[in-house]
Amino acid sequence: MLGDEARELLGFPPNSTPSSSQVKAAYKKKAWETHPDRFPNSQKSLAESNFKLISEAYSCLQSGTYSTRGTYSRVVRTGVPRTQGGSKNKALIQIPFLFIVVGTVALGGSSATRAYRRQKEAYPSHNPFLP
Repeated sequence: MLGDEARELLGFPPNSTPSSSQVKAAYKKKAWETHPDRFPNSQKSLAESNFKLISEAYSCLQSGTYSTRGTYSRVVRTGVPRTQGGSKNKALIQIPFLFIVVGTVALGGSSATRAYRRQKEAYPSHNPFLP
């Protein structure tokens, strides 16, 4: 969807730059007006298509993937900047993480077992179905 088309669907002038709070307020207003549950069964299909257009315009303006010329600008977010390929030092990241996880599970499991045994000795159960 083009940016101008999305702005017009939400009620903004074509070349305006609304803030995210303005876009959100306009979306809520338009969504309330065009929600399919507010229309009788005979008009539901038209209301659903309008509601989907409004939702698409909102997501387009909120995500920033629209363009004024009709081309989509794609933003790739990997989370970690990759210099020199990025996959060479994968083991250096995975091995310490593995040690942290295994150590936490091993130490946490032994202390939990120890606490369970102490509680069992302090408060013995007279119920034959409980351990």
